[in-house]
Amino acid sequence: MLTPRQNLLRVLAFDQPEYVPTHIPTYGLSYVGSNHEGLDGTGGDGSSPGSRWTDIWGVGWRKELPGVMGMPDLCPLADITQVDRYPYPDPTDPRICSRIHSDPLVYDRQQQFLAGYHRDTLFEQAYMLVGMQNLFVAFHEEPGAVRSLLHHITEFHLGIAKQYVERGVEWAFVGDDLGHQQGLLFSRGTLEELFVPEYQRLLGYYRSHGVRVSFHSCGQVHSIADVFVELGVTVLNPVQATANNLPLLRERTYGRLTLMGAIPSHVVQEGPAERIRAEVKQKIALLGMGGGYICTPDQGLPFPPEHLNVFEDAVRKYGRYPLA
Repeated sequence: MLTPRQNLLRVLAFDQPEYVPTHIPTYGLSYVGSNHEGLDGTGGDGSSPGSRWTDIWGVGWRKELPGVMGMPDLCPLADITQVDRYPYPDPTDPRICSRIHSDPLVYDRQQQFLAGYHRDTLFEQAYMLVGMQNLFVAFHEEPGAVRSLLHHITEFHLGIAKQYVERGVEWAFVGDDLGHQQGLLFSRGTLEELFVPEYQRLLGYYRSHGVRVSFHSCGQVHSIADVFVELGVTVLNPVQATANNLPLLRERTYGRLTLMGAIPSHVVQEGPAERIRAEVKQKIALLGMGGGYICTPDQGLPFPPEHLNVFEDAVRKYGRYPLA
């Protein structure tokens, strides 16, 4: 019987895996600020409701609801013309990177991959600094400033990536939410002109060191499947079933990229059990033939434990290769 790590490698290679997995088995490294913390380590997504803080980028945050990440309410680079004067965080600042190097790395190397995490990799970090509306205007009125901003942000992530690679990371988690329910948040032309060159720098660095990359993007992204393939992405998630043409996405990525997700979270949240089982069976049949599929809900929610059990049992039942 294959270990979870061995089975996943076969899934990625479309090479006779034993079963459809439900996760990527990893032990994770992260830097201070990857979950929106400040330089002193305070604040962040785990803050209590009513909290306010400033993260390592200078973005001001407020937290209103338990169990939900905060929201940025101060964009310190609203005047994007100041892009080259802004004090960006230093990835070698010990307050940011020390836990990358101090982590004891106690994990089962036969079962898991060592992973490094990048949060809000490029687009999301840019709009948090500048403001969403300001950034969209700048795409057209200040494209040179946008290029400079994205370059500065990527320099930070490259600095973190180099430290991850030094520690032996085998898997990098990156991502930006590039889509909404009906399409992209901005044009493909803007993506290719402004963002792809910087994604190429970061993902190309990882590829040159043999590191696999998982890219997270909510929303409709089937129209840019080829971009993810060309960037060398290993796994694309969460492939929201309500936003994407899943047969088209599978057709455009088969044999080249593994899809992760595609189970509508509201189905797992609401049930009933018969509906969850039917959804799992249908998505495994659609996306799992030959490998290249990790079956998960397309969003993380506090699911009822009994519904999660039904979901996991269904994956075990319908996800054993050869698929029926």
